[in-house]
Amino acid sequence: AEPLTHPCRPRSRSPPRCWLRANPYRGSLLQDSVRQYLQLPADQTVLILHAKVAQKSYGNEKRFFCPPPCVYLSGPGWKLKQEQIKARDLGEAGFRVCGYMGLDSMGSSLMESQKLSFEEQPDSKGFSCAKALYISDTDKRKHFRLVLKLFFSNGQEIGTFHSKLIKVISKPSQKKQSLKNTDLCISSGSKVSLFNRLRSQTVSTRYLSVEGGAFIASARQWAAFTLHLADERCSRSEFPLREGYIRYGSVVRLVCTASGVTLPPLIIRKVMKQYALLDVDEPISQLHKCAFQFQGSDRMYLCLSTDKVIQFQASPCPKEANRELLNDGSCWTIISTETVEYTFSESLACIREPVSPVPLIAALQLTGGGDVAMLEVQGEYFHAHLKVWFGDVEAETMYRSPKSLLCVVPDVSAFGSEWRWLRYPITVPLLLIRDDGLIYSSSFTFTYTPEQSCLPGQQVLSDAPQDSDQLLDSIHQEFTRTNFHLFMQT
Repeated sequence: AEPLTHPCRPRSRSPPRCWLRANPYRGSLLQDSVRQYLQLPADQTVLILHAKVAQKSYGNEKRFFCPPPCVYLSGPGWKLKQEQIKARDLGEAGFRVCGYMGLDSMGSSLMESQKLSFEEQPDSKGFSCAKALYISDTDKRKHFRLVLKLFFSNGQEIGTFHSKLIKVISKPSQKKQSLKNTDLCISSGSKVSLFNRLRSQTVSTRYLSVEGGAFIASARQWAAFTLHLADERCSRSEFPLREGYIRYGSVVRLVCTASGVTLPPLIIRKVMKQYALLDVDEPISQLHKCAFQFQGSDRMYLCLSTDKVIQFQASPCPKEANRELLNDGSCWTIISTETVEYTFSESLACIREPVSPVPLIAALQLTGGGDVAMLEVQGEYFHAHLKVWFGDVEAETMYRSPKSLLCVVPDVSAFGSEWRWLRYPITVPLLLIRDDGLIYSSSFTFTYTPEQSCLPGQQVLSDAPQDSDQLLDSIHQEFTRTNFHLFMQT
């Protein structure tokens, strides 16, 4: 976290009239609900995984998106919602989640979308994937989004959720990639998916995945892996990371984003007609065929055998020393992936409207001057019915645009009399709350940090008697004359 040097001073100016204000009585009830939520969060999370590029279909041919877009439902809030529906005598069937996924150009017709049926996994997450989505050559867009609509089986709408932008390509590039055009290149630290297709048959597609802490080849689920560029000069145990674009011949590490399970250092090789090319160092492109040689091994490659992941020893090519012959299971297709996560909690509110649009916070920026510290919340899907909360303290909020909210940073004393004088940092979670009580949590927090030095002539008190309001007031006066540094962290 980078410290900001804006001082936090007592508020002496009133916010503009256009700022949203809450009814005091309703605000007190909502504050109690927020405190309950902070003690026992009951979030509902919708996670969408999808590829960063999609290959266009031509004529009657349907090139289904590969890997298929996946949806995961997680969080204790789903179970709590089930109990609430049971209490209304709607039974188990009323809670079952179903959905539809399609392209954002398809309008509102569910007939043009693919129906999703969720199944519960051993980790209690709901899972479904859309295996039959494709984009036609009649669609002339260069980018599009996926649209996910979720419902309860009793007909109640949950909300509408969007993927990140997906780039449309005609076919994998066969030309040597130039770093001047990085749209299709893969950078270190980005997320990728790997799949294998025997004899180019769609039904034989297997995805590299992780199950029970072990690498497997799955016909249904795929994992996103962070692809790190490693320093070849260091030992295997050190594994320092490097920045830059991934090139063939580089030493890389594949780390599962969900479980953290990691493969040993691998050398990524270009594949052409089932041969691994050892002398190619060009940048890797989307949907390229590649192979992963275990660093320091005798021609051993990452390989799948049915549903297992094994090591395969390649054969040297007698006529060309810069090539090694692979089997089908050692040839992988690589593609970049995206993840978007929506989190909300309707456990403590009576929600009659869909939870969407679910706001996404991307960054925080402290702005303003004088005696009012302003925090700009930047992201997506903001609207005028949102208020920013610092923990259980509501902030005066102004809606600026779908990508920006502006709020007054509450004085630290708003968190209670015990914070009137600050002797160590306090960190509060940053929440967005809709005017009907729907809570949107985030991964962002706000930290108040006191200066270590005191003003000249200021006395430092070791303890304050709890029964002395007069002493607390005097300490508060000293506190408000002291400058405080604020910083934000994720």
